[in-house]
Amino acid sequence: MLVMLLVPLMLALVALVLPSNRWRPLLLPLAGFAVLLPLLRLVFGAAVPGCSWLCLDALGRLVLLVVGVLFAACSLYGFGYLRLRQERDNRIFVASMLMFLFSMLLASCSHHLGLLWVAVEATTMFSAPLIYFNRNRHSVEATWKYLLICSVGIALAMLGIFLVAYASICNGLSADLQLQVLLRQAQAMAPAWLRGGFVFMLIGFGTKMGLAPMHTWKPDAYGESPGMVGALLASGLTSVAFLAVMRGVQVMAAAGLLAEARRSLLILGISSLLVAALFMLRQNDIKRALAYSSVEHMGILALGVGLGGAAVFAAMFHLLGNAFTKGALFLSAGNIHRIYSGKQLAQVRGALEQVPFSGALLLLGFLAISGSPPFALFSSEFMLLRAAFGSGQTIIAVVVLLLLAVVFIGLASTLLPATMGHSGSFSAAHADFKDDMWTVMAPLLLLLAVLLLGVYLPPPLRQLFSAAAAQLEVG
Repeated sequence: MLVMLLVPLMLALVALVLPSNRWRPLLLPLAGFAVLLPLLRLVFGAAVPGCSWLCLDALGRLVLLVVGVLFAACSLYGFGYLRLRQERDNRIFVASMLMFLFSMLLASCSHHLGLLWVAVEATTMFSAPLIYFNRNRHSVEATWKYLLICSVGIALAMLGIFLVAYASICNGLSADLQLQVLLRQAQAMAPAWLRGGFVFMLIGFGTKMGLAPMHTWKPDAYGESPGMVGALLASGLTSVAFLAVMRGVQVMAAAGLLAEARRSLLILGISSLLVAALFMLRQNDIKRALAYSSVEHMGILALGVGLGGAAVFAAMFHLLGNAFTKGALFLSAGNIHRIYSGKQLAQVRGALEQVPFSGALLLLGFLAISGSPPFALFSSEFMLLRAAFGSGQTIIAVVVLLLLAVVFIGLASTLLPATMGHSGSFSAAHADFKDDMWTVMAPLLLLLAVLLLGVYLPPPLRQLFSAAAAQLEVG
């Protein structure tokens, strides 16, 4: 585990001292696959020895899998993308990418709320320079908005962790923030302080996750970032933040307060779906539409855990499917943004004619993210709705169905004209840019994975989802 954490850290130092702007991007796929191979052994292999602060349980393994596979795909894309952006110095970009990977891996392995907080805060610090890469006034505004809103959120999360510690202290218990200690003594903690701590953790880490109404940084940050950065923010960062929220749910469950935690998640889940549905209608910006789609799917994750039972398994499945699909969408949208030098419908039409592979991948990604069969998100959303109807939550299930229909209409009204419309007078701003192996292979592989998971769910993954869901049921 320590070797996996040290690889991106050491390569980030190499990126800072390596003089070649041309060869420095090679460090990205080197790190991505050097981490991926031991990571897969950790996720699917036998139990590995850990320490009190660093340990892998089922939830951590699931998020680690998301982060590792996604970064490996983005590293392939990044090598091709940076070859096309030789006019920009990529020293800080490559080093920040590697440190962003390190901080997400650290958060996935953290079994101490303090260390988890530090790792999540580090993701903010190292991803901010990535958002600023294009260096225009829009990216500056997006970076500052991201830093300010997420810093407020992470401060609230710290306050929540302090309250959880005080819930132990005021009843004469140990103030140790190790997860196993908290779970063991949760029944004896002061429930009022624990409730307050969970609420602040939910709001704070929910800001990084992008749950409404704390989502306001997402449209700007996703919209102004390079495609690979948007993919990591929408899939990797949100998965890490989801894990942080789930650590709070585990403690609440161990204290016998799971029903209250679920109610809070249901409220934020419904509000996220509602906000996404409203803002996605008549949305003319491709990347902002994908940002609101991210808000929607974070809401679905919160709903799954909030409903409980079989819906929690569906949420774990949805976490993986959404991450891979959103990654493919942002990478494809990045290619289209590059050739048209824009992402508004006023600038982009008929992408299938200009960049056939990227246009086709964006179209397939739209079908996957909207829950069309046979993609994985169809299966996970069907499981969640079936669990809602089966548990007697009929009103919630009907509301979710209606909001999903509105989201589908909104996303279709943006992505279909951009891909299938006739290009006509919409000519490529960068006529020399074409699809190539590096910029197409990564989103293609991610979509193939989403398709295969929708057709067949391998037993090791099913067991991983079940184990992760069980942790949220019984604490």
